[in-house]
This record gives sequence, structure tokens and C-alpha cells, in this order.
Amino acid sequence: SSKLRNMEVQGGDGAAVLEDSIGFSLTKAISKIEEKLKKRGLPDCQEDNIVPDIGNEMGAKTQIRFLKAKLRVTQEDLANVVFECRKKDDENQDLETRLKDTEEENTRLQRTISLQQSHTEKYKMLSQEANKKSERLQQEVIALEKVLQ
Repeated sequence: SSKLRNMEVQGGDGAAVLEDSIGFSLTKAISKIEEKLKKRGLPDCQEDNIVPDIGNEMGAKTQIRFLKAKLRVTQEDLANVVFECRKKDDENQDLETRLKDTEEENTRLQRTISLQQSHTEKYKMLSQEANKKSERLQQEVIALEKVLQ
């Protein structure tokens, strides 16, 4: 995701060029592929036919224009995917922040619950002691009333 954050789409020679902070260039990558193809020749892949069958009847300049247009569309698609990835990354960071806040709130509430439970136990004990004392005092009052009669 950090790599995606550093990517920028820039225009150059009528085609978009995707570059990141470490100097990756789509143009350089294409040049390297073209050099390899020149050395080894074109591969025999019928499935990877970029130029449609009618391309055999096209002139070289037309094929180049076609391929540049296809490249431009692919780069736009890539830019859209990068944008969506950034958007999802931002959403993830937002959700992570919310999760962290929720976990902190949960911890705080757990401490509050624990404190409230200890207070409740304390007041229950005080109430029981007060009830016992009240019963003892009532028994004393009854005993004193008997003495006074």
C-alpha cells in the first residue's frame, strides 16, 4: 500500500506514464521488454494476440497508433485501480482508527464496570451491616420497653 501511495500518473508524449518514488517507469519497462523481444524474437503465443486479426492488414504506423491507444486505455485502467486501492487503503485506515477507538472505549467501560461492581459490593455490605445494627437496636428497644412496663 505504501508503494501505491507513492505512485503518480503523469502525462508524457501523449501517453500516460506511471512512476513511483523509486523511479519505476512504464516507458523503461516497455523499452526493456522491446529489447528482449529484439534479441529473442517474438514469442509464438496465439492467445496473447494484442493486435486483432485485421491487424495483419494494417500498416506499421496504424498498428503503432492502435497499440498506443490500447496502452493508454490500459494505463487509464491501471490509474483507476490505483485510485480504488488508495480509496480502500484510506477506508481501511479509517476503520482501523475506529476499531482502536472502540477498543479503548471498551477498555475504559470495562474499568468503569469493575469500579461500579466493587462499589455495589461495598454498599451491599454496608447495607447488611446497617440492617443487622437496626435489628439489634429494635431488639434493645423491645427489651427496654418490657423493662419499663
